Amino acid sequence: MRVLPYGARAAMVDFDDPSEVLGLHASLEQDPLDGVVELVPAARTLLVRFDPGRTHHDRLAGAILDRSTVDVSPREAAEIVVPVRYDGPDLAEVAAAAGMSAEAVVRRHEDGVYVSAFCGFAPGFAYLTGLDPALHLPRRASPRTRVPAGSVAIAGEYTAVYPHSSPGGWRLIGRTTLPVWDVEREPPNLLAPGTRIRFTS
Repeated sequence: MRVLPYGARAAMVDFDDPSEVLGLHASLEQDPLDGVVELVPAARTLLVRFDPGRTHHDRLAGAILDRSTVDVSPREAAEIVVPVRYDGPDLAEVAAAAGMSAEAVVRRHEDGVYVSAFCGFAPGFAYLTGLDPALHLPRRASPRTRVPAGSVAIAGEYTAVYPHSSPGGWRLIGRTTLPVWDVEREPPNLLAPGTRIRFTS
C-alpha cells in the first residue's frame, strides 16, 4: 500500500492487491480520520479527499498506513437481489466463448455472490466483483452505440447493470427492471461500493 499526494487536497492510496481497497474503504468509513471529506474507491486505488485546514498529507498518510485492511470486511448491508430476465443479445456468444450452454452461463452467473467494488463510467455504474472465472471474457470488439438501461452485462472479471441508456462494449446477457440509479431516491445509487449483490432469474 502506497499513499501518494494527489494535489493539495487529496491523497491517492495505491494497492497491489485490489481486494484491499474495500477493506481500507470500510475501515475509513467505520472510523473516519479527522479532516477526511470524501472517499472514492476504484479498481486498485482509493482517493482520499481532505480539508487542508484540518489535516495535511503527511499526517493523513501516516494514519492510513497504520490502518489494517486484512481484518476489515466491507460494511455489513442487506443483500440486494437483482431479478434478471436472461435473454441478452450476447448470451449465446458468451456461452460459445465459455464452452458451455446458455443455461450453464445463467446458472454460473446466478451462483455468484457479488460485491460492488467501485463505481465509474456513469453515475450508478457499479463494477461488481465475484464473477465466475469461466465467464471472464473481454469486452466486445465493436461497442454498441446504445445499451438499454437495466442491461445486465459482463466484461473481464466484472459484471454490471447499466444504470442508464448509453454506449457500451460489455457483453449483454440479460436485463432487469430494478432501477439501480434513481435521483429521487436517497441515496440514488442502489449499488454503492461495499454493497453485496445477488442475481436471480
